[in-house]
Amino acid sequence: MQPNPGSSEQTFTEAARRKQIVAAAIETIAELGYAKASFAQIARRAGLSSPGLISYHFANKDDLIGQVVAEIYATGGAVVRPHSDGATSAWQALRGYLEGSVAFYDSHRTYMGALVHILQGHPEALGRWVGANNVAELDAVEELLVRGQRAGEFREFHTRTVALIIRQMLSGALQHLLTQPDVDLTGYTHELVAMCEHALAAPEGKTGD
Repeated sequence: MQPNPGSSEQTFTEAARRKQIVAAAIETIAELGYAKASFAQIARRAGLSSPGLISYHFANKDDLIGQVVAEIYATGGAVVRPHSDGATSAWQALRGYLEGSVAFYDSHRTYMGALVHILQGHPEALGRWVGANNVAELDAVEELLVRGQRAGEFREFHTRTVALIIRQMLSGALQHLLTQPDVDLTGYTHELVAMCEHALAAPEGKTGD
């Protein structure tokens, strides 16, 4: 059964409850893993009187997981984008993306832990919810690389391959953060950015401040 609110007030209430359930699901999956994150566990964490209240808002677990993944990516975009606001060059925008991504991993470890568990636990997670988001992000990185080459900031290279390498480095940073919570993120981020800058810079040129 799906909610069919009869007033704007009910609509607001329903939206707030769905958001509450999604937040509880993220925390539960991050702590227990995908398989053990039952509606009963999620309802308990959300402070709901019955798991049936989740079924009122979400058709099934897959429906809820789809919303969880959407929330993770939406939040990531909201955190990362401001780091590139005001960028006047492709390198500045790319540096903001790198710094913002690691900052998001750090400030939302529970979100990223939940996403990893979903990918590990749901056999169709990549194809149904994650893959399209990853491709869109990869496309955006490649567009920055192309723009940097056209502006003479970056050397010549295969942009798709390098975009993939950059994404893999960020995935490695996330894995390191999740397994080594006390990592020096300031130093890690500095060296990641410096490595990319030196690897991408055009001969006799600079990528920018």
